[in-house]
Amino acid sequence: MAMPNYFEEFEVGMTQKFGKYHVTREEILEFAGKYDRQPFHLSDEAAKATLFGSLCASGWHTCAMSMRMIVENMTGGAKGALGSPGIDELRWTKPVFPGDTLHVESTIIDKQESRSRPNMGTIFMHNKVFNQNDELVMSNKPMVMFRKRDPG
Repeated sequence: MAMPNYFEEFEVGMTQKFGKYHVTREEILEFAGKYDRQPFHLSDEAAKATLFGSLCASGWHTCAMSMRMIVENMTGGAKGALGSPGIDELRWTKPVFPGDTLHVESTIIDKQESRSRPNMGTIFMHNKVFNQNDELVMSNKPMVMFRKRDPG
C-alpha cells in the first residue's frame, strides 16, 4: 500500500512498511566527504578506534536515504503533499554500515485540520528505519502538510 495523496485519506493508526535501500561504502564516503567530515565516516582506520568499530554512515545520510524511500512510496507524486514544517524526536539508535539494507515503517499518530486554511491539514507521523536484521537504526516524528481533496 502506497502513501495516501490527500489529508482525508490518512487515518490515525495507519501503518505502512516500505522501501529497500542498499547502503554502499562508496556512498557513505561520498556523503561524508561533502557533508559530515567526521573521521569515522571517512576512514576505515579512524573508525576502528571509535565505538562504531568500522566505517559507518552519517546520521544525516541515514535521514537522506529514508527520505528517498518515503518519496518513492508516494503515489501519483503525492499530489496533496505540501511540504513539512519540521520534524521532532530524531534519534539515531544504531550505526548504519556498508552493506546494510534499510526499510521504513511509518505510522500515522495524529492529524489536524488547519484553522486558517480550510483546504489543508497536517499529518503527524512516527517513522522508524530498520536494517536487514530488523534492528532499529533511526526514528523520527515528522509533520507533513497535505491539501484536502479537491471537491470539484
